[in-house]
Order: sequence, then C-alpha cells, then structure tokens
Amino acid sequence: MKYSWDEKPDLNITPLVDIMLVLMAILMVTAPTMTYEEKITLPKGSKSHAYKKIKSLEIRMDKNRNIYFKKKKFKMLSFADSFMRQTNNIDKNIPVFIRADERLSYKDVMYLLKTIKESGFTKVSLITDG
Repeated sequence: MKYSWDEKPDLNITPLVDIMLVLMAILMVTAPTMTYEEKITLPKGSKSHAYKKIKSLEIRMDKNRNIYFKKKKFKMLSFADSFMRQTNNIDKNIPVFIRADERLSYKDVMYLLKTIKESGFTKVSLITDG
C-alpha cells in the first residue's frame, strides 16, 4: 500500500452548519414565547372614596380678541382689571384653562397668560384641540 503525503484532508462542515441552523430556528421559535414573571406587591387603595370633580376656571378668547369669563364678555383692554376684581375671593391654587383661537397673535395670548399670572394663579394651561 502506497501512501501519498501530498493529499490534504478536507473538513466537511456542511452537517455542522445544518445542525446550527436547526438550533437557531428552534431558538427563534421558542424565545418569544418565554415570559418572565416579576412578583410585585401593589399598594392597597381605597374604593370607598368617590372621585370628585376638581374646580377649575375657563377663559376663552375668540379671533376678534373678545374674552369670555363666567358667562361675561370682556374687551381686551378692560379684561385685566375685571378679572382681578372677580377673582379676589377665589382660591389661587385651582387650575385655569385658556381656550384661545388659533388665528390670534402670540402677543394676545401672552397678554392673557400674563394677566392670569399677575392675578396670583399658578396653574395655568392652554387647551388645544387634539
């Protein structure tokens, strides 16, 4: 028997790749179905207290710069004094919501915000549609 030392052995990796692909497919199928459960202790709430509506004020300003507050209509120039007079006895911690027309200038809306802030209200929000 004659041996040829010039031959180089070939390594056939095809079965190894096949096995790895099968294992990867099994991992991909089973991984999304695994769930992890965390034990969380939630605080106990009280179901006996009913939800009460928070009092708030709403101020509207239309495109003609008319301001509506408590079913009354004000011109922009007279609003600041009237608003301060009408809100003297109101708690300053209740929220104030402003609904202003989108066609108003930035300056007009800032005037309204400044007037409300100078009256002592701290929780002022602009309401949008959407």
